[in-house]
Amino acid sequence: MTDSRDVKDYIDFAVEAMAKAGDISLRYFRTELEVENKAKKRKYDPVTRADREVETFLRDCIRQRFPEHAIVGEEYGSTQGSSTRSWLIDPIDGTRGFLCGTPMWGILLGLMDGDRCVAGFVRQPFVDETYAGGGGNGFVLENGGRRLPLRTRGTSAIADAIVCCTHPNMFRTDSEREAFARVEAACRFTRFGTDCYGYCLLARGFVDLVIESDLEAYDIVPIIPIVEAAGGVVTDWKGGPAIRGGAVIAAANPALHRAALELLQG
Repeated sequence: MTDSRDVKDYIDFAVEAMAKAGDISLRYFRTELEVENKAKKRKYDPVTRADREVETFLRDCIRQRFPEHAIVGEEYGSTQGSSTRSWLIDPIDGTRGFLCGTPMWGILLGLMDGDRCVAGFVRQPFVDETYAGGGGNGFVLENGGRRLPLRTRGTSAIADAIVCCTHPNMFRTDSEREAFARVEAACRFTRFGTDCYGYCLLARGFVDLVIESDLEAYDIVPIIPIVEAAGGVVTDWKGGPAIRGGAVIAAANPALHRAALELLQG
């Protein structure tokens, strides 16, 4: 088990490392970048020097501080460790947004102990925000370090809910598209293009639902402790654990989560 002192140490480490990683990403943001298409399953899956340098930096930080921990990253795969703990890295979640110059992207870092989420972090350096969750506590650092608590909204009715999603094309099958359409038709309104930042907006109480699919573990594991610490719920579309990615729903509270799941499941 991970005690509260361990979690605090992990949070202190990650917040500092993420701030420096954010500085690396900003060197390339809104500049002309050479882009490689690494697509295998998708039509277009961009990667840049920013993605690779950020992941390399975070891997180096983890290896120096926690050499026994495993590491899983989007760009450089898995490095085994002797511990049950593993770090998951998405160096630029929302690379398309990064390339377009929008601020709807972030650096993701999550810590697992076996199948349990210990802590998660999102850094958006352009707007100077770091979201952290772990040990049941969540906060955002903004404007040079001002610390604010995270709290989701109390919206319980789908008709009052604001839903976020990165893009409709992440729903790969007819059944997924139809399921999302049921929620979209019932909610107040929907916003696309949010990437990881949509989950941050949920944790801060600005939106109510994030519904996505085709996610990898490193896309969602860093998010789970943040949303849960704010009072929200994160599961797959069947109501089970979301730690392996796939089709995921994040809701502001249990009542809204139940209502949205009913629509997703038809």
